[in-house]
Amino acid sequence: MTDKEQIERLYREMYEAMIGKDTATLNRIHADDFVLTHMTGMRQSKQEYIHSIADGTLNYYSAEHEQMDIKVNGDRATLTGRSRVNAAVFGGGRHTWALQLTFVLSKRGGCWFLTSCHASTY
Repeated sequence: MTDKEQIERLYREMYEAMIGKDTATLNRIHADDFVLTHMTGMRQSKQEYIHSIADGTLNYYSAEHEQMDIKVNGDRATLTGRSRVNAAVFGGGRHTWALQLTFVLSKRGGCWFLTSCHASTY
């Protein structure tokens, strides 16, 4: 499997884990120093982000992937994914978002990890 194929699979796996509240997978695929910047500008560490999924602060129900732009440069990569995501977050109602996630990834020990993410809409 090419690096780009591995990264695309990781993106899909991340969404499946978010929907299934699979914290073990989320812990495995995110680097320990992972930081998520929400569209509001709020930043969450890996631990805060995964805890928010587990406790229902962030609820994801489905994701339809529309586009993935992946650029690999050695052991670093960027992924901009656009997906229609049905979610209810931070106490708001359930809604379908045109969500764009821009990731930085790093390859460590032969495996790709999500190291940072910036969320926005498109």
